Amino acid sequence: MTPGHVHPGAVAGLGPAEVAVAVAALFAATVYMVGSRRLRRRGDLWPRWRDASFSVGGAGVVWAATGPLPGGPYTAHMVQHLIVGMAAPLLLVLARPLTLALRTLAPGPARRGLLALSRSRPVRWLVFPPSAALLDIGGLWLLYRTPLFATIRHEPWPHALVHAHVLAAGLLFSFAVCQLDPVRRRWGVGVRGVTLLAVGAAHGVLAKTLYAVPPPGTAFSPADLRTGAQVMYYGGDLVEAALAAVVSASWYQATGRTQQRLRRRPDASLRRRGAMAAASRAE
Repeated sequence: MTPGHVHPGAVAGLGPAEVAVAVAALFAATVYMVGSRRLRRRGDLWPRWRDASFSVGGAGVVWAATGPLPGGPYTAHMVQHLIVGMAAPLLLVLARPLTLALRTLAPGPARRGLLALSRSRPVRWLVFPPSAALLDIGGLWLLYRTPLFATIRHEPWPHALVHAHVLAAGLLFSFAVCQLDPVRRRWGVGVRGVTLLAVGAAHGVLAKTLYAVPPPGTAFSPADLRTGAQVMYYGGDLVEAALAAVVSASWYQATGRTQQRLRRRPDASLRRRGAMAAASRAE
């Protein structure tokens, strides 16, 4: 995010973009911890692993912004992309921040407004898995297969804005696929699973094209290009496998709840019939 290198870290010092990212991540983590502590103090159950998930996700964003990152310039950028656009969003979404906010806010305009926003029609279409996928993977194809990457690579604030978009798109996609927080419409596992497979395929194809042909207007070394493309390809597979595990677990839990309801239904019907028979005998 600083001139001359995707991420020079301690060598060139931190610029205002990196400082802004670190402060924002620290603020978000503090707000989250205050909210989770408030829930536990009033006796509500909130697993501590969610605190850890949010903290690690935020720390990953800070590390990606302030470094140092391994490898050459292109490899370091791909490590940054993997953290900011894929791993950190998944960890942050697993912490269910929207659910935490809704449970900690007192009944009133703020809580009603947040709930109305989460269930609004625009948000509904943003968290429609194919729409979220298009914003996520489409932005990456635009970044790496056009001169955009070469244009913003040495400009701190444009580079920071692009990575902010990558983070936001990754969060939106992870949110839409996992569906752990309350939304207006919950899409089935089929829609989410097919979308995840399509994004995984598009991400893999993009990584393979970058292995063979660098982004337009760049002049990285061949070894750096190959290593960076491999980081994108194999690292992306790992995160996508983790997303698939979350989708599978949510499907399993939903199926289990459905089966429990079906098992209880005959018992409830028998109890109603018994009560009606007892009332008839009493008459």
